[in-house]
Amino acid sequence: MELWNLMSIILLLGLTLRWTVSLNSYSGAGKPPMFGDYEAQRHWQEITYNLPVKQWYFNTSDNNLQYWGLDYPPLTAYHSLICAYVAKVINPDWISLHTSRGYESLEHKLFMRSTVFFADLIVYISAVFFYGFYLNKSSEKKKVFNVLCMLVYPGLILIDYGHFQYNCVSLGFTLWGIISFAYQRYLLGSLAFVLALNYKQMELYHSLPFFCYLLGKCFSKGIKGDGLVLLVKIAFTVIASFALCWLPFLTTEQIFQVLRRIFPVDRGIFEDKVANIWCSLSVLLKIKNVISLQTQLKLSFAATLLSVIPTCIKLTIHPNLKGFIFSLVNCSLSFFLFSFHVHEKSILLAALPVCLLLNETALMSTWFLVASTFVGIIILVECQV
Repeated sequence: MELWNLMSIILLLGLTLRWTVSLNSYSGAGKPPMFGDYEAQRHWQEITYNLPVKQWYFNTSDNNLQYWGLDYPPLTAYHSLICAYVAKVINPDWISLHTSRGYESLEHKLFMRSTVFFADLIVYISAVFFYGFYLNKSSEKKKVFNVLCMLVYPGLILIDYGHFQYNCVSLGFTLWGIISFAYQRYLLGSLAFVLALNYKQMELYHSLPFFCYLLGKCFSKGIKGDGLVLLVKIAFTVIASFALCWLPFLTTEQIFQVLRRIFPVDRGIFEDKVANIWCSLSVLLKIKNVISLQTQLKLSFAATLLSVIPTCIKLTIHPNLKGFIFSLVNCSLSFFLFSFHVHEKSILLAALPVCLLLNETALMSTWFLVASTFVGIIILVECQV
């Protein structure tokens, strides 16, 4: 009973912190012509509600892609559409085509903040508590500590509630995938990760550990016996899940346009407010000026691949949950450092599995989470300038 009481207090603390941060102003408030990420999320509601699906990712007279065009996978668009239906009931002016650009009011701010709050509660926070109660086999004291750190981790709160994002959704689906694997529910875990990947393409950072872990489990069961059956079931689950998510976009033209939007290769290896090792090296060598775009892509791909190969091979040969979580940390950090066009908020993809290692490596994990919090602060400062 004491554990339930402590967890209830932690939940209230986590929710209070989130709502307190959301009371502050948001990036881009009162700053035309773009108005910040808050306006981006509102604009996507406007677009998805007022335009047919086939126009969501295309530049048209009603959908200027230079003004916060959709650049996330279909599940994000569907989420925006659901929020738009709710907004329409409350106040149609919030999502009226063209005339709602830059809409600002106290009521609308409350609505937009609530959409993040409830998405967080339903997907991410529920996964954290399930993990804390049922998957974490540590002592009650360590369970409380682990859940507390995951719920009050400042990096996620600052970016989702201070800056305005929905990273909690993709991270929550990923955590549900990890939990499912722990219970040997490989099909359910595959479905959860497909949802995460179709919500934010940055979940590709976690894709190799998920793939290698599942492949290793299939090998361990015998590739000509139960392993082959499991492999076929997983493949069918992944393909069917992707097909359902992309159902309105399953034409060649639509698929390539969506891919162009979610993978902005033309922007170069890095840009404003986007940083990793390539941005740091540009202090000494102007990579974007001396190396062609195609070479940048190849260099980024090669560096990322080389840095993840060892942990992926080990995970495939010895698939276990602890190794899987360590591999998630390694691969997400490799992508963060070396991959193409990395945003600072991508550090959250490494922070999630690090949170799961708090009982294994408490000191290092805590220091990492503290350091990664500064990334969230940097985003807030940049967006307020």
